[in-house]
Amino acid sequence: MAWISWAAVCIIWGTTYLGIKVALETVPPFLMGGLRYVTAGALLAIFLRARGRSLPPVSDWGKIAVLSFFTLFAGNGGVVWGEQYIPSGLTAVFIATSPFWMVSVDALLPNGPKLHARQWAGLLVGFAGILVLVWPDIAIGGATARNVIIGAVSVQLACLGWAIGSAYTKRHVMPHDVLGPAAVQMMFGGVLMLAAGTALGEWSRLSFTVRTGTTMIYLTVVGALVAFAAYSYALQHLNMAVVSLYSYVNPVIAVILGVLILDEPFHTRMIVAAAVIVAGMVIVKQQESTGVKSA
Repeated sequence: MAWISWAAVCIIWGTTYLGIKVALETVPPFLMGGLRYVTAGALLAIFLRARGRSLPPVSDWGKIAVLSFFTLFAGNGGVVWGEQYIPSGLTAVFIATSPFWMVSVDALLPNGPKLHARQWAGLLVGFAGILVLVWPDIAIGGATARNVIIGAVSVQLACLGWAIGSAYTKRHVMPHDVLGPAAVQMMFGGVLMLAAGTALGEWSRLSFTVRTGTTMIYLTVVGALVAFAAYSYALQHLNMAVVSLYSYVNPVIAVILGVLILDEPFHTRMIVAAAVIVAGMVIVKQQESTGVKSA
């Protein structure tokens, strides 16, 4: 079940980049996330209660709220904000750096595995892949450079938030029943995003078409409800470094869908950059296999 859950995350989250890009046509970023996760969390909570299963006790809600801030408000919110400025496929390629953030965050926490010289070299190689990806657009200057920089920074902050949240989950939020905490986490995260959207005046820009409405339903039911529960389950039963490898599968799906459906540009340097990022992760993993404790 853990591997099935991981495979579901790989496939479903690979499609959500396209869904987010489509929904952004009429749905502002923070309201998109807020509506998705409040609805998904409420549906999951109702389902669990109908099956006689309990939600986490109130005493655990503080930890879950912290987790919601990092994984949903910062993590998902950063991705959606970034997609306002860059294509969905490019966003997914940026997300491929998530394992680097996870390894780094894990190493910085108390009792975390120490990073050795070779691992630091691998991290530098991986982030060099980002420079390969964005430098030609930045060198052009103007609006294109500005959009790429905003998008890249936003997505990297999202990766950092997600890494902190994942590490926090491993250490502080690891109940036997992962679905109850997932429901509360989604509701907390959704409320935070709705609050941000309200503060930014997004309600005046909210509208739905058949295209964006259908996409929001998919993002809510499949992209949030199903995939988030699957991720929580996989994270509980598999090594965090293994779970993070979903970020290598997502870009392949996202790039293909973006090119075929949205006619997004595809550049050879996207392949080169992805290869450099993967090479960096391989270097990190090789160091771990020589005796360093796994992240």
